[in-house]
Amino acid sequence: MSHSSIAPFVKWAGGKRQLLSQIKERMPEKYNNYYEPFVGGGAVIFELLPANALINDINKALINTYKQICNAPEAFLAAVNRLDAEMWENGRDYYYSVRERYNDKLMKAAYDAELAALFVFINKHCFNGLYRVNAKGLFNVPYNNSRRASVDENAIRETSEYLRGVTIIDGDFEAACKDAEKGDFVFIDSPYAPLNPTSFESYTKEGFDLESHKRLAKLFDELTDRGCFCMLTNHNTELINELYGRKGYRMDVVSVKRSINSDASNRVGEEVIICNY
Repeated sequence: MSHSSIAPFVKWAGGKRQLLSQIKERMPEKYNNYYEPFVGGGAVIFELLPANALINDINKALINTYKQICNAPEAFLAAVNRLDAEMWENGRDYYYSVRERYNDKLMKAAYDAELAALFVFINKHCFNGLYRVNAKGLFNVPYNNSRRASVDENAIRETSEYLRGVTIIDGDFEAACKDAEKGDFVFIDSPYAPLNPTSFESYTKEGFDLESHKRLAKLFDELTDRGCFCMLTNHNTELINELYGRKGYRMDVVSVKRSINSDASNRVGEEVIICNY
């Protein structure tokens, strides 16, 4: 399937747009079903457009947005367009009022088309497209002074058409991969291991701690035993090398730019692409 307008509808920390060519050249030549247990902004699936796919993320607001774009694209677009049209006598004040509306609906677990629209709006108008919540689970990223349109309507409609053939779930990464079997491809863009091993942060209030990384490495081994093709990307850190380096997996180190770092001198780093085939 090939639709030229399909592209990620949110910016996501750790997104893989800049690594797409590196990922594609390391793909298995053939595979059956496609699994992505940490879909994030969807850069990889929207590049590959696999026919039989399952995507998952623990961020319920993010997955609600995928589901609303899939199942109710016109309601989603109407809600986004209303938000864009209401702007912008005072962009800063308006952004913070929208953020407050988003957090209010989030606390009420009101997962609907309006929440999806609010989610995309604040993503496009917050600092660096960063999704971050506080200890109470409230989104708290400041305004980025942008007044651009939140979506491309044609891209949303084409994305909706594609997503109708995709299984979309929210939950734990292990549960997302429970049905993966021999010949399936599992792309794992897990939350980054910290460059500083003394700190663990994540974009959901649940966090992705050291034990989560160990559990993921165990799942990688189990999927390998099942005969799945697995590819995992992460920072090139001592922890990641310790978890995967001793298993004989192929580990390729690649250079990346880190746009979220406020210090331009620290915006170049290394990631590792790990394959079991």
